[in-house]
Amino acid sequence: MIRDLKLAVRAGGGFGLALAFFLIVVVLVPFGVGPEREVLARIAPGILWVAALLAALLSLDRMFALDHEDGSLTLLATGPLPLEAVALGKALVHWATTGLPLVVIAPLLGILLSLPGPAVLPLLVSLAVGTPALSMIGAFGAALTVGLKRGGLLMSLLVLPLYVPTLVFGAEVVRRGGEGLGVAVPLAMLGGITLGAFAVLPFATAAALRVNLR
Repeated sequence: MIRDLKLAVRAGGGFGLALAFFLIVVVLVPFGVGPEREVLARIAPGILWVAALLAALLSLDRMFALDHEDGSLTLLATGPLPLEAVALGKALVHWATTGLPLVVIAPLLGILLSLPGPAVLPLLVSLAVGTPALSMIGAFGAALTVGLKRGGLLMSLLVLPLYVPTLVFGAEVVRRGGEGLGVAVPLAMLGGITLGAFAVLPFATAAALRVNLR
């Protein structure tokens, strides 16, 4: 895991790319929909979550591909560490280098979309709770397509539908927070998705890796 973290930071690992993509989307939205504060404030929760989702998607195809190309993945599969732990570690590294920076910068970029003040904390909390699920689900998609030519496109088609519940509940937390409504229910659903992903998907990811390594 430490090795993956060092490689991710040295190679960019999606860190700068994800932040740049997130910033570009947020900056371009006012040009597309107009500068009206009321309109921007209404769509800000959805736009911020969609931008975070797509930014997290950018580096997923590299999660196992580089290890597969240089043979490291085969060594990991035959090593003392279970593949489930490898999959979990990969997902956590992806979140630390991609999801966590998005969590930190999102409230600042929310200002560009006229995000209401009361929605800033719900945005921060929802991204902190929901983005780990994006990384774990993405790890499963990356494992399914590792070794395939143009696997990145196929992985996106597989992963995006699985991202929808996280997107819906994440944006709902921010919307309700901005309107002064209770956020407990959508936040609990979001947390349930993340816990469920980390409880089940490491095993599914490891199984997919074993199949592709045969």
